[in-house]
Amino acid sequence: MSKESPSQVRAARRERRDRKRKIYRFITSFVVAMIALIFVISFLLPSLPIFDRSNDVPEGPGKRFADLGRQHINPGDTHPDYNSYPATSGWHYPQPLAPVRWGVHSKFIEDEYFIHNLEHGGIGVFYNCEVDCPEMVDQLSNIVDKAVGGGMKVVMAPYPGMTTKIALTAWNFLDIFNEFDEDRIIKFINSHESSPNSPEPNFR
Repeated sequence: MSKESPSQVRAARRERRDRKRKIYRFITSFVVAMIALIFVISFLLPSLPIFDRSNDVPEGPGKRFADLGRQHINPGDTHPDYNSYPATSGWHYPQPLAPVRWGVHSKFIEDEYFIHNLEHGGIGVFYNCEVDCPEMVDQLSNIVDKAVGGGMKVVMAPYPGMTTKIALTAWNFLDIFNEFDEDRIIKFINSHESSPNSPEPNFR
């Protein structure tokens, strides 16, 4: 085996130094990128409305209504009246008619559709002021968009005829009020979304 010349030795040393520099630059760049990502997340996190989910069976917030069951019916079938308005349990359409898509809807969704969403541990956010309170609708939409973007099961839609401007529903729970209250809405969603109180909380 031939001995390397002095120039070959120097070239090999340079190559090793260059390789180490490249590895160092890569590690440095990676660390800087991770620090920047952590900074951005820490900056944005306080602005997100949804922070955690409760795994306990909730006793509130909202008023609790008797469970009317979860019997499936077909469109056109008659059934007894619901015990809350909007409904919080009872007769509803099966798949593929329901549950409806999670997120913000611009048209009224009948109880028989969205009850299936509640059965799956979802939350309903309803409003009755589309014409005279566009700002409030935007505020509600912002919360729902962030919640759904974070993987939570929330549906929002107008609900004409309510006695209040806002109604929040979960399986067997209803909270109604007139003034936008972000903390109240967030607390309801965090308490009831995917809670064991719903019949099928692990389904979407």
